[in-house]
Amino acid sequence: MDLKPIARLARLRLNDEELKRFESQVAQILSFVDQLKEVPIEGVPPTSHPLALSNVFRQDRPVPSPAIGEFLQKSPKVRGRFFEVPKIIEDK
Repeated sequence: MDLKPIARLARLRLNDEELKRFESQVAQILSFVDQLKEVPIEGVPPTSHPLALSNVFRQDRPVPSPAIGEFLQKSPKVRGRFFEVPKIIEDK
């Protein structure tokens, strides 16, 4: 198997020793893929995950929001009915 064109497309600079080593590794990988092709898959349903997954989120139920006063009591700084936060825009 000649990996030079593939290495060139992948923009890999491989010397002859590296090419020889990778050629044998790629040959082994392709041999294994050929073995996998022999596994019977008829009647096996396609899956996207090996484990059965279910929705782990809670049901979305509307609940009343706390009163504004409760939120404001927990805020470190308040101005009237609003949260006061540090200024983040610098003056020019």
